[in-house]
Amino acid sequence: MADWTGKVVLTTPRLLLRTFRLDDLPHYAALNADPEVVRYLGGIPLTREHSDSIAEWAQDVYATEGLGLMAVERREDGAFLGMCGLHHQQSYPDDVEVAWRFAREHWGHGYATEAATGWLDHAFGSLDLPRVISITDPPNVRSLAVMRRLGMIFDHEADIEDEGVVFRAVVYSITPERWYARREGA
Repeated sequence: MADWTGKVVLTTPRLLLRTFRLDDLPHYAALNADPEVVRYLGGIPLTREHSDSIAEWAQDVYATEGLGLMAVERREDGAFLGMCGLHHQQSYPDDVEVAWRFAREHWGHGYATEAATGWLDHAFGSLDLPRVISITDPPNVRSLAVMRRLGMIFDHEADIEDEGVVFRAVVYSITPERWYARREGA
């Protein structure tokens, strides 16, 4: 049974990275139903039920693994912006992926980079991971730009399966050494 308390896991200067609350679900469903948001995520808008099941899965992953794709809340006004976090992508079970998905009205404000930065600090600090990957479709220039701002570098291209759908993807990665060198140079 999922815990919908909205437990804050990490904070950044502008954001709370937390588990989902039940009142997030309509907002999450709205972004998952937006054709532009899901353009590079299979291209098919999600139903409310499918969106809710992803949030419930994320809650369960956090409860069992201490990882998960968490809700992102703007600290200033409590607005739900989207989700970001760490998880095991089924095509790369030995790696941890940092991933994000934001409502379109929140694109272009640096929220994805800021949230992912918080998760990478956690990945290489508390979790002591040897590397983190991020995966996207080759034409997804917005996500590729976030990956590059994070200091991630191209790793390889591959055919990835996600929820039964196979798509061509690019995989970027970053190691703790590269992460800390980037952070010190900033």
